[in-house]
Amino acid sequence: MKNLTRLLALGAALAAAGGAQATDIVLRAGVADVVPKSNNNALVTVDSNATLSLGATLYFSKNFAVDVLGALPFKHDIKLTAAAASALEATTGETVASTKQLPPTISAQWHFLPGNVADPYVGVGVNYTNFFNKETQGALAGTHLVLPPSWGLAAQAGVDFNFGSGYVLQLDVRYAKISTHAKVMTAGGALVLDVGDVNIDPMVYGINFGKHFDL
Repeated sequence: MKNLTRLLALGAALAAAGGAQATDIVLRAGVADVVPKSNNNALVTVDSNATLSLGATLYFSKNFAVDVLGALPFKHDIKLTAAAASALEATTGETVASTKQLPPTISAQWHFLPGNVADPYVGVGVNYTNFFNKETQGALAGTHLVLPPSWGLAAQAGVDFNFGSGYVLQLDVRYAKISTHAKVMTAGGALVLDVGDVNIDPMVYGINFGKHFDL
């Protein structure tokens, strides 16, 4: 709840920066594909995942808007690198854990061609990622995976294709700074393995359909 409050407070601050009340809102739904960068960690790699995305964009002028991104939980498999597989007498690429995560993101957007059929924009903001439903298997079966939540900067670029009656097709790409210090513990809380910083830092590719509503 504290982290959600922080995000809402940030959204209010970004809204205040617009210098006016919101004039309209776009509600949207679509698909987002989270693709972690390569070389996440010396011991593990993190797989990509796609799921349903949801969001809203509040316009405070024709050019300035505040965007809120949400989604259903993403599930990522965690696999061993060659170095870890050798140490654990396991197979390189073996899936040893999985986690779900929610990455709500708030961004300030600038739209370059509002009202045009194609309206490109850029955005910058902050991402909060919470990890849950952490499970282990294979060489790490029976242990407990610890993944603290992550705060980081986020950036976005995209284009809105505006159709009649307020309908919008949105294509965008985002970057989020997501990093967590992973540890493997016994059920009793003893340290089994300090994995270290896992730098996920994904690119997020999205396609969404939405509609403008006047406020």
